[in-house]
Amino acid sequence: QVQLVESGGGLVQAGGSLRLSCATSGRIFSFYAMAWFRQAPGKEREFVAAFRWSTGSTYYTDSVKNRFTISRDNAKNTVYLQMNSIRPEDTAVYYCAAGLRTIEERLWHEYDYWGQGTQVTVSS
Repeated sequence: QVQLVESGGGLVQAGGSLRLSCATSGRIFSFYAMAWFRQAPGKEREFVAAFRWSTGSTYYTDSVKNRFTISRDNAKNTVYLQMNSIRPEDTAVYYCAAGLRTIEERLWHEYDYWGQGTQVTVSS
């Protein structure tokens, strides 16, 4: 059974930085794609960033481009989300996801495994 465990969330001031981590029980290169999604109160789950192993390509939603960076450490089986220039609208629970046969990286239902989420709260 694959497990994903997020960490690194917390309270941060606008303009600050955070690095989220997603530790996996499986080897991350065995997944077709890995991603970060987020969900703010009263809103739907939203795609944030993803990468595809086969091509090494990364994908970002427009609102986080040039601010957030998705990366991975194969040796540690961990995926990261570096968040810079954080804004109040980034406040949400952030989820890590892993897909075995992901075709469309931006769709949450394309992923097979999910973490429990980590809260990010941005104060203005």
